[in-house]
Amino acid sequence: MEQLFVIVGLVAVVIAVSALARKIGLLSPILLVVCGLALAFVPGFPVPALDPEVILIGVLPPLLYVAAVETSVPAFRYNLRSILLLAVGLVIFTAAAVGFVVHALVPGVPLAICMALGAAVAPTDAVAATAIARRIGLPSQTVTLLEGESLVNDATALVIFRVAIAATLGHAVSAAEIGVEVLLAAGGGILVGVLGAVVFGLLHRRTTDPLLDNTLSLITPFAVMLVAEWIEASGFVAVVVTGLALGHRWPTLMSAASRLQMGAFWKMVRFLLEGLVFLLLGLQLRSVISDLNTPWLEVVAITAAVLGTVVLTRFGWVLPSFYLTKTPMSVAAVTSWAGMRGVITLATALALPLTLQGGVEYPRELFIWLAFAVIVGTLVGQGLTMPAFARWVKPPMDDPTKEVLAEAAVQHQASAAARAKLDELAETAPADVVERLRSLTQYRANKAWERLGSHRETPTQAYVRLRQEMLDAEREVFRAARDEGRITEAVLVRAQRDMDLEESLLERSEE
Repeated sequence: MEQLFVIVGLVAVVIAVSALARKIGLLSPILLVVCGLALAFVPGFPVPALDPEVILIGVLPPLLYVAAVETSVPAFRYNLRSILLLAVGLVIFTAAAVGFVVHALVPGVPLAICMALGAAVAPTDAVAATAIARRIGLPSQTVTLLEGESLVNDATALVIFRVAIAATLGHAVSAAEIGVEVLLAAGGGILVGVLGAVVFGLLHRRTTDPLLDNTLSLITPFAVMLVAEWIEASGFVAVVVTGLALGHRWPTLMSAASRLQMGAFWKMVRFLLEGLVFLLLGLQLRSVISDLNTPWLEVVAITAAVLGTVVLTRFGWVLPSFYLTKTPMSVAAVTSWAGMRGVITLATALALPLTLQGGVEYPRELFIWLAFAVIVGTLVGQGLTMPAFARWVKPPMDDPTKEVLAEAAVQHQASAAARAKLDELAETAPADVVERLRSLTQYRANKAWERLGSHRETPTQAYVRLRQEMLDAEREVFRAARDEGRITEAVLVRAQRDMDLEESLLERSEE
């Protein structure tokens, strides 16, 4: 019962802080971490332990899955070279740089365990960077790069971490063994991911019940992750591959009702999981500090060196790489500054062994602190300054008119196809029904072009405003009839559902 109270209390904090973040125009991950840092020192406030297995197996798979489902496969494929430079090359470069810096500053600690710490702090967070990039309106190519990087770099970091840990525990690790480990992790993950996409794609195609579709979608990332881990492949690669493949075929795999229900379901799941993760990150401050045995002056010096290395290695890798690919330097600078770390960094650091080969001890509590400090320093420091940094370097922004023109042109083609199909089937329905459908098709065609017009109220906006008022009046009549006993609750629920669905479509038409 006590654990239930803790969970409900943490969810309540997530809701309150997220609402405040939206009101003051701040990203909720940043405010949740800051709130967690403050609550960590409130006497008696419950601080749940952050179990790395729960995070890596229970929390990250669904978050990666829904992010992959929403990622554009054509855009991902088009930017694949740049994504791999960030998700593989940069992670290796950062892990090595941090490993050598820590090895130099903490005498007597083997290089392998320092490399393991480097692998922990190397991957960027899958949520914070892209959320900030979208909020401040960065170019779509930059957003795609950050999304693609955060989807793949976790797998790279964990492979390096596994190899480094194996070396610290006395297992011989040759270049050939490292190559086999990488091939098994990446290749096995891709294989399991493709298999997962095929199996769950067939199940979705054969399922007509939205509730069953939702349930299948929920178990997909966990099933794929567990199978991949069972064969010692990369579960993260498997989840990403499955999510990309299924998301690309979403419109043909399930009904409209399933897609609508699934979209709302995953939005809630992601909101709760992300919120709890960032809040729990901040709450770990108390236990991380209490475990420190290293003198504080030394801690501050090593922390500054590691944080500086993490930030500078990203600039040192991204700027030359993007220069070679002829990417504008302003875009490279923004991408370099968008190196926020998150929960996988701390979860990986918590998985560091208690002792090394032969029971040799090392300052594990210092390593965990360093990982925690990198998260807070990059997430809060870089996250808060990202909008100002973007305004300073001025990356070339997308032309909204060009996107609207493209949308309007495609909508014109779609409307023409719809009218042709309607003309083909016109004799199978009453004339008034055909005319209503023809008017609806024209309305959809006009809506995209109206977005190019002035800021005055467009016909579509007027339609939405008046129809919402009409729906409110209809609801009041049905509610009064229910209260007076003229209709049953079931009748009200059916009518309310139809009106809610129509209003949700009206709200989407205003976006």
